[in-house]
Amino acid sequence: MQRTLLVATRNEGKIKELAELLADVDVEMLGLADVEARGRTITDVEETGHSFRDNAVLKATGYARQSGLLTLADDSGLEVDALDGAPGVQTARFGGEGLTSEERYRLLLEQMEGVPAERRTARFRCVVALASPEGLLETAEGTVSGRITTRPSGAGGFGYDPVFFVEEQGRTMAELPAATKNAISHRARAFMALRSALLRHLACG
Repeated sequence: MQRTLLVATRNEGKIKELAELLADVDVEMLGLADVEARGRTITDVEETGHSFRDNAVLKATGYARQSGLLTLADDSGLEVDALDGAPGVQTARFGGEGLTSEERYRLLLEQMEGVPAERRTARFRCVVALASPEGLLETAEGTVSGRITTRPSGAGGFGYDPVFFVEEQGRTMAELPAATKNAISHRARAFMALRSALLRHLACG
């Protein structure tokens, strides 16, 4: 029997990435918009936590209760050493509400202007949480290290990918083929760390 998994996001890029990671799993994957299209009212869960784990857990448990579905949620962001770990949990809101992804990463480049290469180190961090309406909760974390470029490069990915250079690949995250990114990204690593728990729950649910 095919199970249903709610991916607690309205970001189609995230849903597509996870679908590729779980391509071999017999699961119906829905986003928040899909659940709403089926007639269920969903109230957005506020990300009021002080860490990526806090926010992932808030979203997973909140949307699981609302939807009645096994729910996977993540919170992730960019930590830049020269900015004392910023933007961190404010990554998606960096610079204020209403900015596009390009405007956010260009603002980051402005704030990094003049910072030498050796001090442009950064990492993407992701915490993913799996929750059920019955109270199941498991989390996992993944990171990928790199540095901030001085200008964007690449048309793939989303968010800050065009300005995040992955040393081991010699390219920005936005220049990587989808299969390569899915193998090494912070989100991919976090999802894969939680994969066994997800499969276990799908099998016994």
